[in-house]
Amino acid sequence: MTAPLHDTSAAETAAVDVAADVPQKAIEGRSPWKIAWVRLKRDKVALVGGFVVLLLIVVAIFAPLIVSLLGHPPEELHEDQIDPLLGTPIGDWGGISSDFLFGVEPVNGRDVFSRVVYGARISLLVAFLSAFVAVALGTVFGIMAGYFGGWIDAAISRVMDLLLAFPQLLFIIALISVTPNELFGFSGSGLRIAILVLVIGFFGWPYIGRIVRGQTLSLREREYVEAARSLGAGRTYILFRELMPNLVAPITVYATLMIPTNILTEAALSFLGVGVKPPTPSWGETLQTAVRTYEDDPLFMIIPGLAIFITVLAFNLFGDGVRDALDPKGSR
Repeated sequence: MTAPLHDTSAAETAAVDVAADVPQKAIEGRSPWKIAWVRLKRDKVALVGGFVVLLLIVVAIFAPLIVSLLGHPPEELHEDQIDPLLGTPIGDWGGISSDFLFGVEPVNGRDVFSRVVYGARISLLVAFLSAFVAVALGTVFGIMAGYFGGWIDAAISRVMDLLLAFPQLLFIIALISVTPNELFGFSGSGLRIAILVLVIGFFGWPYIGRIVRGQTLSLREREYVEAARSLGAGRTYILFRELMPNLVAPITVYATLMIPTNILTEAALSFLGVGVKPPTPSWGETLQTAVRTYEDDPLFMIIPGLAIFITVLAFNLFGDGVRDALDPKGSR
């Protein structure tokens, strides 16, 4: 019997010794949110949209500081910047200068830059608060309809159908027309903002309520819900500890897509004159003023229109990215 050509026992022993000396890295589990964040980071378009959204939120929060450094008070008149004969801004491009970055409004001479910056406050405030109202109501009624079923599901579903068929725009116009100047401690634009938040949120909850109801109908038949029920868990525990955590992802996705719709709704209502009261700055109110004077200063209409367009586009891009990250199978 011939001896083996190569003696591998020594080499294998050395390799095992080297591998034993290398510290082993512990395997760490990743939560669904961490996995979603990894997916979201790969979507560069969604990240750009998220950055723009974050920038707009910062601008809205620090609007007084930004205006104090780069502009003038939004309701301050600058008649010296207006041609007394024509009523148009003095200079080219709507009176754009180092003191007035976006020019001035025709006739009254208010700073367009300051009004656009403060307008972001109104638009985002109404959009976020109305989305919060819609999400809160839609989540509560949707999960009740989906979990309990029976006559509760039938009653809530018929209410949702009724609200979805109701003319929201006409209702707000009629409500604003009969609302007094002061109500429950609110007055002026504060009262208008409160009404817009409540009405937009109230008519918006059926959309998210249907999504939550459908998800709850599927989740209540899962094994972990049956296991919790068999162990004696009550309805409150199942709703808030078993079902609610699994509804956070679809609720988050729809909320990010609801906010730009609310921004457009607020702008449309302010444009029609049933939003905030002038001279409170709002993108819709600024557009309304610009339409009346666009022949004298076309740039005045372009700037607030671009602000609305960029904001809605950024929210939509970010919302699409969040949806793809949280539900990659459903986005195919």
